[in-house]
Amino acid sequence: MTAPDSSDPLAPLRALAAAGRWREALAWAEAPETGDHLRDRPDGFLLTATVATRLGAFDRAAEDASLALMDFERRADADGRMRTLNLLGAIAFERGRIEDAERYFEEAGTLAGRLGDTLLEARVCNNLASVAHLLGDSDRAVNLYRRAILAYQRLGDRRGAAETYHNLGMVFRLQGAWAEAEAATGHATRHAEQAAEAWLLGLTLAGRAELLIAEGDTSVARPLLETAERHARQGDDRLGVGEIERIRSYLALTAHDGQGALTHARTGATIGREMGAPLLEAECLAMAARAAAALERTEDTAAAVAEARARFTALGARRHLAELAEEFGG
Repeated sequence: MTAPDSSDPLAPLRALAAAGRWREALAWAEAPETGDHLRDRPDGFLLTATVATRLGAFDRAAEDASLALMDFERRADADGRMRTLNLLGAIAFERGRIEDAERYFEEAGTLAGRLGDTLLEARVCNNLASVAHLLGDSDRAVNLYRRAILAYQRLGDRRGAAETYHNLGMVFRLQGAWAEAEAATGHATRHAEQAAEAWLLGLTLAGRAELLIAEGDTSVARPLLETAERHARQGDDRLGVGEIERIRSYLALTAHDGQGALTHARTGATIGREMGAPLLEAECLAMAARAAAALERTEDTAAAVAEARARFTALGARRHLAELAEEFGG
């Protein structure tokens, strides 16, 4: 980590965040002797909100981002507003407030276009694509992901490219477009390795493992998930660990291990619930329903389906609801 700039009171916070040391960054911001540096500093609150989002502390993230937005608006700082609106959209998305997320993203995108900020426009495209995919519009999602990737490639932004290729690969996998999914997940992992961020590499490796399971190559998927979890934990990405538990449930189901699948699904659902991430919780509940059905536990199946359906309905997750209806009726 480079030495902090002594002329910038927030330099230690910036340096810790840049190094991915999220917990240390938040501890610095909360320390009595340094916390005063955040006063009247919307950029400081935006940074702590970003750090809290990385840690899955969404209540803290939303509070700090809202403070930043109010101050940026008071200062008529369009760039600060743009960046904060995009972050508020990401927080709302993780908390399952999809309409709010879409509104924030669209406002951020409008400002990005006005300011000529190509990087933020790419991020907004990626985020709006994720909303479209959740709402069941996979064609719009693919188009937006591709627009984001083109922008990231022009900018040489490997982190953004890795995340968006991962998302694109997921859409292709669900469509059964195997060649396209293979290509996208391969690009995602390559860019993540170059970006050298542990949480991001964990994310892309988990996506690669899920594709391998769908294709029937479980022998490679199992150790790949172990590596993905190691990177996720190194990057302090508990939501990523929850996603890996969901994928492990899928892997166990393909191996006809219903009890193992149920255990992993419930662990993932617990993480989602504790982190305030209803989409992860709902996806794991759906996996729990499949596992219970494989075990012929009728009451547990019905309960998990009902819980998953209620959460997907609240999210407006039409694709997930259609999958549940196809598998379990209703």
